[in-house]
Amino acid sequence: MSYGLEINLYLCRLIFDQMESQKVKCLIIGSGPAGYTAAIYASRANLNPVLYEGMLPGGQLTTTTEIENFPGYPQGVDGNQMMEDLRKQAERFGADIRWGVVTEVDFSERPFKVVIDGEKEVIAETVIIATGASAKYLGLPSEEKFRGQGVSACATCDGFFYRGKVVAVVGGGDTACEEATYLAGLCKKVYLVVRRNVLRASDVMQKRVLATENIEILWETQTKEIVGDDMGVNGVILVNKAGEEIRKDIDGFFLAIGHHPNSEVFSKWVNVDSQGYIVTDGASSATNVPGVFAAGDVQDPHYRQGIVAAGSGCKAAMDAEKFLANQNL
Repeated sequence: MSYGLEINLYLCRLIFDQMESQKVKCLIIGSGPAGYTAAIYASRANLNPVLYEGMLPGGQLTTTTEIENFPGYPQGVDGNQMMEDLRKQAERFGADIRWGVVTEVDFSERPFKVVIDGEKEVIAETVIIATGASAKYLGLPSEEKFRGQGVSACATCDGFFYRGKVVAVVGGGDTACEEATYLAGLCKKVYLVVRRNVLRASDVMQKRVLATENIEILWETQTKEIVGDDMGVNGVILVNKAGEEIRKDIDGFFLAIGHHPNSEVFSKWVNVDSQGYIVTDGASSATNVPGVFAAGDVQDPHYRQGIVAAGSGCKAAMDAEKFLANQNL
């Protein structure tokens, strides 16, 4: 072994040895409905959970202006307010909620080692992964500008606000077809913006879209810019195959080009599917690593709803409690 390599290994060991460390029974990674609900249930079970919120405290719902389909809010609620309510409820029962991002994990043996922000080590008897999934965006500055003001990545969440209006959906797969069909039942007209000259969706979904009168497919078309004013989105600039720019007057712009589960840091240890979603055992939240559980959108490629995520957070906490009891911990 070379002298330089020995020095590097020594420095790595020194840094690791000096890393601040804490032991916990239950570590929850990620906030949002799944993480906060897991914290509520784990706290009430006296597991003394520690929760690290991640890059976006409160999760994806904090980017939604108003939520009307989460039980308990008959008048609707702002996404940030709802997440704050869940956070406070978890803290009321004793959950230790902190800001921080998981940068490394070692699930090779229990207790598990989790590194926060590259400098703090947490030793956990159980881990609940609730890091969610991020919607894929086109990368246009106007997407960010009008997010929550006409730009959405969830028709089920926000479609209700566009009843009787005109909207556009971007995408050509099953998700886009499902979103367009759902919105067609609410909206006056739906433009389905498809980059190719064919749909990638299943035959059933294609037939459903083609049979819906108020869905107009714009083939071989891409989005150049979303336009609007202080009131929100009022149009979209498209470019067709011939390079011609076309403006469509719309009230809402829905992205349906997929989601990306935030599972990269864990995928070396837990099983994931072809899209990166963590695979859980049947109806439980258990992963292939005993003592590691997953909840919310990071393991759910189908529903992606706040109430479903909250339910799975409950399951994960109960599964963790049972696991610890069986280990006499």
